[in-house]
Amino acid sequence: SGSDSQVSVLRDLLLKQKWTLGCAESVSGGLLSKRITDLPGASAFFLGSLVAYVNSEKRVLLDVAASQLESFGPVSAEVAGAMADGVRRKLGADVALATTGIAGPGGGSTEKPVGLTYLAIVWPKGRQITRHTFTGDRKQIRIWSVTTALDQVRRALMGLPPHGEIIERLVDLAGG
Repeated sequence: SGSDSQVSVLRDLLLKQKWTLGCAESVSGGLLSKRITDLPGASAFFLGSLVAYVNSEKRVLLDVAASQLESFGPVSAEVAGAMADGVRRKLGADVALATTGIAGPGGGSTEKPVGLTYLAIVWPKGRQITRHTFTGDRKQIRIWSVTTALDQVRRALMGLPPHGEIIERLVDLAGG
C-alpha cells in the first residue's frame, strides 16, 4: 500500500545514514507510530514514540517548558520544536519528529482553527518546523498530519524543501 511504501522509503534513508527515528505525538495520538510499525522490521530504525496528549505530559515526558505552553499554547511552532528536542534527548534518536495540532471537531478558534498542525523535525544536519492547515473531519486531519509528517522527514533527509509554511529551517549544507 501507499503507506507501506512511504515508510519503507523513510526506512531506507535512515538505514543508509545509520540513523534512528523517535517521535513525539500529540495530534496524531499514536497513529504515527502505528504507521511506522506496520512495516515489518521497523525496529531496525524506529526507537519509539512518546504520546503526550495533554500539557502536563508534554512537560513530564518531553521536558516542554511550562512557560512555552503558557506563552504560545500547546499548538504552536515553539512547542512542536520543544517536543522534537525533548523526544530526541529522551530516546537518544538521531532524527526526531513531533506533531501537535487541533483535530477537532471542537477546540478551534479564529487564531488557531481546527486543522492547524505544526510538524517539527530535528536531525543531525538540521532543524525544521512547519505550519499546516488540514481540512476534513477529525480522522482525516489526523491522517493528513501523519502522512505529511512522514513525507516531511523524507524531504528533510533528502535535502528537499518542506511542504507547508516554513516557520523555522536551519540546515547545515556542509553536511556536518
